[in-house]
Amino acid sequence: LRITFLSLLLAVVGGVGLAVLFAQSKWVEMSFFPFAIVLQVTPIVAIFPLINIYVDNQTTKLLLCAWIVAFFPILSNTTLGLNSVDRNLRDMFRLNGATRWQQLRYLRLPAAMPYFLGGLKIAGGLSLIGAVVAEFVAGATGQSSGLASRIIEAGYRLN
Repeated sequence: LRITFLSLLLAVVGGVGLAVLFAQSKWVEMSFFPFAIVLQVTPIVAIFPLINIYVDNQTTKLLLCAWIVAFFPILSNTTLGLNSVDRNLRDMFRLNGATRWQQLRYLRLPAAMPYFLGGLKIAGGLSLIGAVVAEFVAGATGQSSGLASRIIEAGYRLN
């Protein structure tokens, strides 16, 4: 569960940070969001062999896999929430002389909160699933006391 919570925390920090960057610059969003979508639809089982080659530490491998799975719902939902602010409200803020950061702080972030919480709900479950699947694929079930090893142990006890 430690890997699950840590990957969820890193996904929240990275996803919200990148979503704010996307909301501030349409050029950055148009450049990098398609790559995020391609990486999101790629199965983690297909990405894990590359992670296995380039990362030596077992905990870092599991954390990276769980992070990849949990990162994208937060990024896409928060980006959608930041961009779905009513145009009339944005015009009113601009008319009253609000800077871009004031618009972000007082208008866009509060308006994006329901979208962010929806993404957080999805990412919470996916980070747990990503950690368990990564532990299964990594073959780390005998080395640690993670959830995947508990599932295998329960399967042996059942028989």
